Formats: sequence, C-alpha cells, structure tokens
Amino acid sequence: MPIRKIGPYRFRRFTGAKAIFRRALPILLIPLSGCSGVQSALAPAGEEAVAIYRLLLLMVVGGTLIWLAVMGLLLHAARRRSARWTAQEAGRLILFGGVAFPVVVLLALLAYAVWLMPAIRPWFARQATKPEMIEVTGEQFWWRIRYPAGGGMPAFETANEMRLPVGERVTFSLEAADVIHSFWIPALGGKMDMIPGRTNTLSLLPTKTGVFRAPCAEFCGTAHALMAFSVIVMEPADYSAWRRAQTAGNRSGGSEGERLFAHHGCAGCHGIRGLTPPASLGPDLTFFGQRQTVGAGTLANTRENVTRFIRNPAAVKPGAKMPAFDMLPDEDIADIAEYLVALE
Repeated sequence: MPIRKIGPYRFRRFTGAKAIFRRALPILLIPLSGCSGVQSALAPAGEEAVAIYRLLLLMVVGGTLIWLAVMGLLLHAARRRSARWTAQEAGRLILFGGVAFPVVVLLALLAYAVWLMPAIRPWFARQATKPEMIEVTGEQFWWRIRYPAGGGMPAFETANEMRLPVGERVTFSLEAADVIHSFWIPALGGKMDMIPGRTNTLSLLPTKTGVFRAPCAEFCGTAHALMAFSVIVMEPADYSAWRRAQTAGNRSGGSEGERLFAHHGCAGCHGIRGLTPPASLGPDLTFFGQRQTVGAGTLANTRENVTRFIRNPAAVKPGAKMPAFDMLPDEDIADIAEYLVALE
C-alpha cells in the first residue's frame, strides 16, 4: 500500500477507495427511503404537516449555518499565522463568531416557531364542541373510532380505519381506555397524547387524497409496534356517500359464516350494524371487508390472515385481549373469515 508524505505527516492512500465508496453509498442512502410514503412527515398531505415541514427545513438551514460558522472559526483559529493573536482580536472573534451569530440565528428560529404555532394548533380547535368531533379512543392494542351524528345521519362506530374529506377541517376528541397512547398521522400533522381520564383535542386539515398510516407514538405495551390505523382521505362527495352507507350497515346474506359468527359467540364482543348489537369489548366489524388491514395495521386484510388471527390472535399481536379460537374446526374458522372479508 503506497504511502504519500505531505510535510511532516504521512498519509496512507487506499487504492480501492473509490470501490469502497461505491459499495457504501447505497447503504448510506437506505435511511432516505423513509423520507416518503404513507407514514412520512417529510411528505406532507395536510395544512399542519406543511407548517411542521417548513419549520423543519428552516431549523436544518439554521443548524447548518451555525455548524458552518463553528467549523469556519475552528479552521481560522487553527491555521498557521506569522503573528500571535492579540487579546482584542481573540475577543472580537469569540464575540461575533461564537456568541452574536449563533444567538441571532437561534432567536430567528425561535421567533419563526412561535409565529408558526397557531398554524400547527389552530385556535378554533379548542372552541369546537364535542358533538362536532370524531371521537378516537386508544385501547390495547387497537383504535375505537366514533363518528358523530350530522347531516341527518346518525352516529356510528368503526375501528382501526378512518376516512376523512379532503379540504375540510376535522377535529378529534382523543381519549385512552387503559394506558397512555399517542395519536399521530405523520402526513397530516403533529401528534397528541391520549391520557386515561382526560380528553384532548386536535384539529387537522387534509389537503391531499390518499391512504396514510398512523402509528401509536407512545409505548403502550407488548404490541405497541403493532398498533396503527389507516387514514383514507377522500373527495367530499365520496366521503358523504361512505358515511351514508356506514349508517345503513350490512345486510344479512344467510351464509354459513354468518351463522357460525353468531353460534360461536363472536357477537358477544364484536358488532356488525344491521345484524348484531353494538360492539362492546372488541372492534366493530361493520364493512370489515373494506378495511386495509387486520389487527390494527398488523396484517393485510386477506382471508388467510383473518383465519390466522382468529385461530390465535396472540401469535400475531402479543398481548391481544381476544382469546384464541384454535379449538374450533378449521372449516368453521375458514367460513367465519370468508364471511368477514365479504362484508363490503
């Protein structure tokens, strides 16, 4: 390996440096894959998310300027010079470069952040009354979602999937049934804690249609990483049609899976509007076949995954309160799964 001498120092030159760089570059770029997608705050699709994104960019620019200033001072102080620094020169360098410049940049960032706060937490979100809110309750380890009555349509409940109209502000009433959870739709806005015994409010305005993922942002137990819900932002006309269909509920098809659903006691915890009493302990399963996932974002909504979840929920989601039904014949479980997936 050749050695190159520069002044009093010796440096080893790696002949394979370019090859190493080419191999390392893809690995270094892997983290950038998280900068977009259905769960990225760097791909804003809501008014509040855009404000947070702009604040992030400004803070990155401000931090970069301070870093460049510090590195510039370091290089300037380390360079060889013919005359020694005087106390006055060193004092001016420290005052302007090490104190004044960082203070001015940080004050500018603070002023912008304070000015931006009303856009991140709109004032009228605190003035909204409870009947105008979508109520979201975090439970171990799923999401109970209640839509209020309005427009001549009654209130209804769903679970683990939320639909919102694009271009219309929505206010959420956030509660927790057991432990602290955290409500967060990264593409639409910031997060808000859900605390047992307390009701918090959050207001968001979606600006783009699409499907987004919303994880729980507060450790809440063994299946915390498997607790998420889908957010589908729709055109207002499609959203209104969806709400009308939800209030009507499912109709009986007289299938074997429907009979087994009632026979094995599934309706004791889960509800299907139009067919069973309201859900009590578990998620509401009305129009379950329309949902993106099974087990609050854990698995794709397919017949095979529903069968797997019914047979042994704890194997899919540790800590799940739903008991295993592995004592049932495989044919019964398959029929119930087929029935649920067909609820569209």
